[in-house]
Amino acid sequence: MATENLQFKAEIRELLSLVIHSVYSNKDIFLRELVANAADAIDKARFLSLTQQDMIRDWEIRIEADKDTKTLIISDNGVGMNRDELIENLGTIAHSGTKAFTEALEKAKEEGSVSAPELIGQFGVGFYSAFMAADKVTVETKKDGEAQAWKWISDGENDFSIEEVSKDAPGTRITLYLKEDFEAYLDYWRVAELIRKYSDFIEYPIRMKHTVTKDGKEEVEDSTLNTMKAIWLRPESEVTEEEYDQFYQHISMDYNKPARRISFSAEGASEFKSLLYIAGKMPMSYRMGMNKDHKQIQLYVRRVFITDNCPGLLPEYMGFVAGVVDSSDLPLNVSRETLQDNPQIARISKSIVKRVLSELDKMLTKDREAYEEFYKEFSPMIKGGVHTDFNNKEKLQDLLLFESMNSGKLMTLKEYSDAMPATQKAIYYITGDRREALEFSPQLEMFRKQGYDVLFLYEPMDEIIMDDIAKYAEKDLVSVLKGEVKFDESVQKELDEKTKKETEENKELVEFLKKTLEDKVKDVRFSSRLTESPCCLVGDDYDPSVSMQRLFKAMGQESPDVKRILELNGESPLIGALKSLYEKDPSAASLPDYAELLYDQALISEGATLPDPAKFARRTVLLMTESIQKELSAE
Repeated sequence: MATENLQFKAEIRELLSLVIHSVYSNKDIFLRELVANAADAIDKARFLSLTQQDMIRDWEIRIEADKDTKTLIISDNGVGMNRDELIENLGTIAHSGTKAFTEALEKAKEEGSVSAPELIGQFGVGFYSAFMAADKVTVETKKDGEAQAWKWISDGENDFSIEEVSKDAPGTRITLYLKEDFEAYLDYWRVAELIRKYSDFIEYPIRMKHTVTKDGKEEVEDSTLNTMKAIWLRPESEVTEEEYDQFYQHISMDYNKPARRISFSAEGASEFKSLLYIAGKMPMSYRMGMNKDHKQIQLYVRRVFITDNCPGLLPEYMGFVAGVVDSSDLPLNVSRETLQDNPQIARISKSIVKRVLSELDKMLTKDREAYEEFYKEFSPMIKGGVHTDFNNKEKLQDLLLFESMNSGKLMTLKEYSDAMPATQKAIYYITGDRREALEFSPQLEMFRKQGYDVLFLYEPMDEIIMDDIAKYAEKDLVSVLKGEVKFDESVQKELDEKTKKETEENKELVEFLKKTLEDKVKDVRFSSRLTESPCCLVGDDYDPSVSMQRLFKAMGQESPDVKRILELNGESPLIGALKSLYEKDPSAASLPDYAELLYDQALISEGATLPDPAKFARRTVLLMTESIQKELSAE
């Protein structure tokens, strides 16, 4: 039969330009696409062989490279095509034989009489990625059960030709006449590298012959390039712990043992298998600040690697999770490089997040020591999840751990809540840099006296998530550094009466302190939270804390200095002495210095940095001198 010249059934010049220059941004993809198509063809043949025993054979995909002719060949012994299928499948852009095949089998699949193979060529443009790499492409193919073979030839322009050829075995052989800048793909090691990256887990052997030197002699060796061992598809009983750990190291580049391994499958609206790991130690890339490009979740579609950069697959705060997700029915866009904006990804993500959070909760309740080790490494990520993942906030907040005033051990919000006295109505917390700076904070004195515990928060992020949570177990989360705290009604009534009386008896002193310290504090008042210290500084309910202001400044964000409230202890001898001095001589020259020292003392007691340490030192020296001289003169 003579050669037939046929026109493409689409504006091929424009469409091929789109495929070559826009759809595919990665040059390597052409090889992945052609190998995936070959696997599809074998899937079809293997499926048909279930009822046609004469079709059974040793399935394989073969790659050949000829540097003399600059050709790269990808062949398979799959189902093949006849003339009409060849024209239909390769003569029309975006016509997919695989899709048509799947639709043809849908009825049988629904009836349960056969199981249709899982095929990935849903869009019919993967083949055309060959023209990224080649000036000319030929396809020789013979359909299973038919005698005649056919050859398809095109340069990717306006037309293609079809002619009869001889071919012994069924299957398809694609020859790419490579462009000059694609000749690197003729190298065995380059091809082997790409197969390992994209097609390592395709279940058919991908073989390639290459020349090796042994004992000074060159020999031709036929190597299988892929492992065909998708560890996540194997029964767990057949995989050793060593194999699991090695796979974790391979995908995460983390050579520590993972804290947990999660293997699960999902069926129904979204079918996928996954093998996930929860890291035990912070990966080095995070410690070095390189987490922006840290990609640890690899997405596969029926064992074909698609991407390790799918932002919607796992929330950013779960950077401690590594693994693979292998979807059976995930729709991809025409390039398979980026995923369509579809609900499938959201459903997969929801399942993964739910399973990871369940595993962390299990670790917390069943293996507390292991969870605490994990939490020390990844607490910022868990807290980040509380702040950003509204749908899972309640689960995440139950995973938080804090030290407290009464215990150096870590506790959950639930454990704190369960241990609260019946008279305590809120969950109290205090923020600061370290435990040593918080333990003796004057703001804690009345809480300690009442037997109330207080959570210690050391990171600015803690304050943000406390605002996010706001209420836990129907109890408000309240900072002891803000607002006016309230205790049990029977106690509070007495405290309010005492504070009211102190305020009335010291009106003039309070006004003097307000005026003297007006550039430092917004108010001066007597407090019910102090039992020993003469004073402390607190903020209004919605004021940013000192820690938060420091965080904003460190991040280069403007944060105006917010004046706080100076609270006084009416039972303090110092406040009593200051009152007596003021009543004796309101114009005493030392009074302003005492007021300034009182404010500085409040700063020191909370571990803050003094605004003018030299001035404080001079005032302290003068006071010490006066005090010593008085003692000497009294003798």
